[in-house]
Amino acid sequence: MVNDAASSLPDPGATSHEVLAHLQSGKCTTKALISEYLNFLETTGKRLGAVVEVFSQSALQEAEASDARRMAGETLGVLEGIPFTAKMNICTEEGTTDASSAMLAGFEAGVDATVVQKMRSAGAILVGKSSCDEFAMGASNESSAHGVVRNPWDESRVPGGSSGGAAALAGAFGWAIHLGSDTGGSIRQPAAFCSATGMKPTWGRVSRRGLIAFGSSLDQIGPLARDAKDCQIALEVLQGSDPLDATSLSFSESSKEPIRKIGWIRQGFGEGIDASIREQVEAARSILEKDGIEFVEVSLPTMAQANACYQVIATAEASSNLARYDGIHVGKRLSSNDLEELYSSSRSSGFGAEVRRRILLGTFVLSSGYIDAYYGRAQSVRQEIREEILSALDDVDALMMPVSPFAPFKIGERIDDPLALYACDILTVTANLAGVPAVAVPCAFDNEGLPVGMQWLGKHGDDHRLLQLASLWQELNDTWKSVPQGGQS
Repeated sequence: MVNDAASSLPDPGATSHEVLAHLQSGKCTTKALISEYLNFLETTGKRLGAVVEVFSQSALQEAEASDARRMAGETLGVLEGIPFTAKMNICTEEGTTDASSAMLAGFEAGVDATVVQKMRSAGAILVGKSSCDEFAMGASNESSAHGVVRNPWDESRVPGGSSGGAAALAGAFGWAIHLGSDTGGSIRQPAAFCSATGMKPTWGRVSRRGLIAFGSSLDQIGPLARDAKDCQIALEVLQGSDPLDATSLSFSESSKEPIRKIGWIRQGFGEGIDASIREQVEAARSILEKDGIEFVEVSLPTMAQANACYQVIATAEASSNLARYDGIHVGKRLSSNDLEELYSSSRSSGFGAEVRRRILLGTFVLSSGYIDAYYGRAQSVRQEIREEILSALDDVDALMMPVSPFAPFKIGERIDDPLALYACDILTVTANLAGVPAVAVPCAFDNEGLPVGMQWLGKHGDDHRLLQLASLWQELNDTWKSVPQGGQS
């Protein structure tokens, strides 16, 4: 084993699996690696607003312990020495878990979420907590109580949301795996905006125990990283049923064969999709066709109703899940002798504008006289969407379309127009409503140098087949290898 002074660190854009090989070959110590990554978080990570808390002391202690295990020849975890972060809505023993909300300011979970436990058991080292939109409700990471997160490719633009902090870190620098959550595209859209790879697993494949709930029938924890191979290693660690989460399951893939037939979703390239986005994803199709992958056009008419359906169901579930933050049992509490005033003032002060809006919408669609017209109807449409997706997947191995209808936009450009923000979700919510896996990968850069992402949707349980397809794409196209100027520490 080399000493720290003689360490040769990996390149800034190196993947986690490349870093693992670097450590195994003795080119650097885990302590040297973690020290440098902590430096990145304290400099670039904080400049971007992407990281909220950095766990320097505990991370360095774990790095020294990892070096000792390696020196002693002990059996090592599959992610031994790799740094990882957790989104602020995922519970960790260290630091706080406030979901980027003033309502939970200073809240210390004191216990790890199941996904954090699994990462630690695999030898990964928790180095910090990433910022997100408040309670994971947003598509731009402008609603965080910790401030706006900036896109590493253009710091005047948003990184996407709600896992914008995780995506900004993954897009700016390599070496690490970042845990995010995806309710309506919150892993995939920021991954596309920041030129990272992001995976929304099949609903139930990864335990949600320790995730602060937004929409329980939609939420799913997943990884963001440099490439699909990193996401695959992480998913193998994270997946599996959890006795503490009754909704978690173990899945088997429908086939071990590689994906060779892809459905080209017509509605993913129509009205509202910027021409530059269409052109870049169509160019990617041509590359895949040259490699022998067959494409067939698929029509999903229910996609036109998907975003409206999602907004009804997600806000309804949000209003129910966030009812517990009442200023008495849980959350911020303001002083008042009047019970109604206590509720009102505590929730008004604790929740930001976007969260309040979604609670009000959700309360309305669940209210007497309206629940059947809105929530009940949305559930019926959801079932139609699910059946249409699964029917399409009977004839093809995967479905393909862009991630976002447009490129990363300027900070402040859409924040005062909720409908413009909700339009960010039109291509991502379908996978959440159907519960199917979806992976987003870097596709290209547009003529302004901004990242463009594309995504594939697969059958229930076909997460690893999708990641194998993503790995194939990343062998054919090296867009994902780029690191933005200023992304280094």
